[in-house]
Amino acid sequence: MRQPVHAEQLAASEWRRRAIAHQARADALTAPHRTRKASGERHPIDDFLYDYYTVKPSLLRRWHPGPGIVLAAAQDGPAEHAGWRWYRADDDGAVALDVAAFLADRGDTVAHIHELLAATAARPAHTGCFGLHEWAMVYRQDDTRRRHSLPLRLGREGTDAVVESHPLRCTHFDAFRFFTPDAVPRNRDLLSRDTQVATEQPGCLHANMDCLKWALKLGPATPGDLLLDCFELARDIRTLDMQASPYDVSSLGEPAVAIETPEGKAEYVRRQRDFAARANVLRARLLASCDRALHPFHAGAALRQGG
Repeated sequence: MRQPVHAEQLAASEWRRRAIAHQARADALTAPHRTRKASGERHPIDDFLYDYYTVKPSLLRRWHPGPGIVLAAAQDGPAEHAGWRWYRADDDGAVALDVAAFLADRGDTVAHIHELLAATAARPAHTGCFGLHEWAMVYRQDDTRRRHSLPLRLGREGTDAVVESHPLRCTHFDAFRFFTPDAVPRNRDLLSRDTQVATEQPGCLHANMDCLKWALKLGPATPGDLLLDCFELARDIRTLDMQASPYDVSSLGEPAVAIETPEGKAEYVRRQRDFAARANVLRARLLASCDRALHPFHAGAALRQGG
């Protein structure tokens, strides 16, 4: 198996240490969800990550080293990765991601993710949306068709009034596509999947939450620690997303961020900027993972030359 020129080999003791630490961290992050699921309990905030992104706790606890990392054989044989999809073992038992095989199946996906993330990272962050996408999803909608069973904090008329008194500036298609028919024409731009690369921007809560989506889609090209960092960010963003929504989340022990007030708007923007800063770091790391997968040999040459 030809390895990239910048391949790093981890001794068995080291990759096992990393894998065990990763599993423990993943188990701690998913413990509340697993407990609820065992009892049939639902949580409108936390369950979103598992439902929308089809996250499985077993998937989160699977540690991947990422492209260009070779796992040396242990005394009892090669790493278990040798039996996983897109991995190969050398004659000496060393195991690494077979980038060529991975790209043969997922190359178009990796290239698209790289294009989208790079375009998003290159734009300035816009912070004037105030989370109104969630309000637009229930605007003038029959209460029986709402996505959540939680009551509306301001009632039906009060919720619609907030939408009607604020401009809608959503830039994220996967939020926009859930707008009610009456809310769609109120948005500044009519978004589509075809224009997503041209409209995604790093101040958007959902674009930053989607770092988890792209980490999952990159599969074994995403190092384990990066995947869990993206999960934690998405979990934290989701909390603000619902706190600032029209739903009353007090029954979940969460205070409202009343974006219809000046104080609520200020808090939303402050936290939005903090999340954007965290997401920028993760987005850069995801881009680096894409680069290592797409250009493994060129990346090694660049590293040797100080590039």
